[in-house]
Amino acid sequence: MKIAIDAMGGDNAPKEIVLGVNKAIKEFPDIEIILFGKEDEIKQYLEENPRVEVVHTDEVIEGTDEPVKAVRRKKQASMVLMAQAVADGKADACISAGNTGALMAAGLFVIGRIDGIERPALAPTLPTIDGKGFVMLDLGANAEAKPEHLLQYAIMGSIYAEKVRGIAKPRVGLLNIGTEEKKGNELTKKTFEMLKEADLNFVGNIESRELLQGPADVVVTDGFTGNMVLKTIEGTAGSLFSLLKKAFMTNFKSKLAAGLVKNELKELKNMMDYTEYGGAGLFGINSPVIKAHGSSNANALYNAVRQAREMASHQVTQIIKDTIKKENK
Repeated sequence: MKIAIDAMGGDNAPKEIVLGVNKAIKEFPDIEIILFGKEDEIKQYLEENPRVEVVHTDEVIEGTDEPVKAVRRKKQASMVLMAQAVADGKADACISAGNTGALMAAGLFVIGRIDGIERPALAPTLPTIDGKGFVMLDLGANAEAKPEHLLQYAIMGSIYAEKVRGIAKPRVGLLNIGTEEKKGNELTKKTFEMLKEADLNFVGNIESRELLQGPADVVVTDGFTGNMVLKTIEGTAGSLFSLLKKAFMTNFKSKLAAGLVKNELKELKNMMDYTEYGGAGLFGINSPVIKAHGSSNANALYNAVRQAREMASHQVTQIIKDTIKKENK
């Protein structure tokens, strides 16, 4: 199995990207990795391994670039070459921590969309207090959606939860402003009816305050709402840990207490750490595409490789294709 990686994407590229690759290539003997980017910078951190290839390019898509224009004009950019490797059959999956919009454009225009999928969805796995996590989509690939799109998100998310996360009959929930069946706007009301009729383990509406308690294994919403929820969760978690740290550093007694619960606090932080779950899958594209967090460290990149490997080995994309084809008959 070959995985193509944009070594220049993200805030900590290429160092953390390459360090993550070093760890992954040792852990998974059945994979090969192709790194795209500035060879001299990559090789500063790369541990020599015959299963890692470096393809040099000086061109990079920046976070400030307009996504579609950048993909069309920067043909030699590390992200575009990565996607092209997948499109040409030289790699089975790809990963980038770079510009999200550009990766979406590269997925659509270079690799291509699955027949029957109207709009791809960005689907990360988010943490829950029981440590199991849940898949949520769409979290920003499309600002607007129709009920048919949310149904497709539910199908793709359910397949991923079952095949990659190993959850039998994944519970599918619809994000809404209340749990009652008739709650919400036209989008959620119509989506509710469609999900109820679909061959899914649909558990009904879910409020955002319930998300981290794990009421469902897959939660669907439109990309505008989903992206705001994601950033609210990230911001709240970061602020909470900052407040805890401040409280424990107030005086000698609190510092002593901090020392006594240090291991428990570390365990709590790890439980809520998004890097343990890998990146966000871009579902609906012809091959596995993983969007790693822009601030990804080596651990996050390692887990993104693990995620891409599992998606490819469990043929998630092919199962989505077959399921959508059957649904559209």
